[in-house]
Amino acid sequence: MALPPHKADFKKIIEWLAYILKCPICGYRYNLEQTKIIDSKENKPSIGANLLVHTDCERCKSSVVFSIAIDGPEIFSVGMVTDLTSQDTSKFKNSAALCTDDVLALHQFLKAFDGDFRRALSS
Repeated sequence: MALPPHKADFKKIIEWLAYILKCPICGYRYNLEQTKIIDSKENKPSIGANLLVHTDCERCKSSVVFSIAIDGPEIFSVGMVTDLTSQDTSKFKNSAALCTDDVLALHQFLKAFDGDFRRALSS
């Protein structure tokens, strides 16, 4: 099955980025097979798109998430070192967002937490 035209363009962009970007930890050039698009949105009014990309370094095993904004001929990228694996990004992408009640529940838990992780994680 052929990819839609904008998906093929995303693939070319990822190939280009994998060629020019290097790991911020060890300087090793990224491998295309280790680079995956987590999320993408095409901007219809202008020729552009936003991509969220995850990649793993083959040499030092660090992971980086890149936010890439394409606006016509210009490409802007911001990277962040992360401990998320490629599988983690897929899992969390489909999770519900945290809400105020989640934050309050964690606060209450931490307020009463006695430091016994073994007991806390087993319950």
